[in-house]
Amino acid sequence: MIYSELEIPGAFRIIPEQHGDERGFFARSWDREEFARHGLNPTLVQCSISWNKRAGTLRGMHYQDPPFQEAKLVRVTRGSVHDVVLDLREGLPTYGRHEGVLLTSDNREMVYVPEGCGHGFLTLEDDTEVFYQMSEYYSDEHARGVRWDDPAFAIRWPGTISVMSDRDRSFPDVKAGLR
Repeated sequence: MIYSELEIPGAFRIIPEQHGDERGFFARSWDREEFARHGLNPTLVQCSISWNKRAGTLRGMHYQDPPFQEAKLVRVTRGSVHDVVLDLREGLPTYGRHEGVLLTSDNREMVYVPEGCGHGFLTLEDDTEVFYQMSEYYSDEHARGVRWDDPAFAIRWPGTISVMSDRDRSFPDVKAGLR
């Protein structure tokens, strides 16, 4: 796998190295020891799928409070998304910065989101499926979010947002405090 650190410390774009022949190709998408060597949390306790019916569906910006902070490994298995990592780790010089990555079923790239960062995506195609691997169990009691359009972060989404949950729409601006 090829690891490229994003501008957000600890966040990575990971590209599976393909080994192909006349049948197609084979590539690793996760390796516990290799993740640990790169300083990524190698613990996986839960996997989830997000299927999104329509292009323009926005999910985010989500994170979990301690002790349920989670690292995520995100990959698109069908369709495409603009995936965003948002640094919410107070005290770091990158606090409030974000970076977007194009994830598609064709490019097979992944994004590693470290603990303490927010995460969200905008679907770019109908019938998009996103596969997550997480280092911690989901806890509704510790689930949090910030607004997708908070002026403090100025995230530029590359398309029209047409579908969003009431919960995601109701997250506060960061000036109201992280919760």
